Amino acid sequence: MQRGEPYHSAMAAYFSDATWRFFRALARNNNRTWFHAHKADYERHVREPYQRLLQDLQPTVGAISTEYHANPARAGGSLFRINRDTRFANDKSPYKTWQGAKIYHTRHRQIEAPSFHLQLRPGQSFVGAGLWRPHNDTVRKVRQFILDNPAAWKGAAHDPAVRRRFELAQHNRLVRMPHGFPADFAFADDLHLKSFILRRPLDDATVTGPGLLAELEQDLAALARFTDYLCAAVDLEF
Repeated sequence: MQRGEPYHSAMAAYFSDATWRFFRALARNNNRTWFHAHKADYERHVREPYQRLLQDLQPTVGAISTEYHANPARAGGSLFRINRDTRFANDKSPYKTWQGAKIYHTRHRQIEAPSFHLQLRPGQSFVGAGLWRPHNDTVRKVRQFILDNPAAWKGAAHDPAVRRRFELAQHNRLVRMPHGFPADFAFADDLHLKSFILRRPLDDATVTGPGLLAELEQDLAALARFTDYLCAAVDLEF
């Protein structure tokens, strides 16, 4: 394979029905004994194909922005650990019953930065981009930026072509208008948001089908303008 050449054929599937069988079985047997007995299935049907997918997405990511990287590394890359952090959780199940990945900004360790996000979960997979539950000071920056730059926000978050494909997530929001912001603002409803996420669901057949890479390449390109806007809101290069 030449350097920079996609690892995976665009006509071949990354994931399979075995991916979903693994997650469903894990949901029924969420304990360390079962997981270690089936770790080879996790590697073969979840982690390794996910790493290949991330590697194959990087040329598209790099063309969108040199500040973002789809990193397929086993540790410290884009792929989330499947282990749950149970220290402060009532649910002590040791493993996530899904597998996610974030395509990070190069400065994500220094500043809260928007990211591209892909999650695989039976019946609940999705692709999206944005800021998920950022700190209050970041939320204030984004709200003020929307107030100061409404036309660009309209293009980034409400363009008809974008909204036909993605939804602006509404589940994490204030009940009342945030203090100090005008109630008659054109996008007043968006100022209630505490997360700024565009996303769309991926059905199981799409995830396990041969067209997944092409679908995601289109999604990331379509999400670029929104991500660029959020980068500008928090003073990041895109």
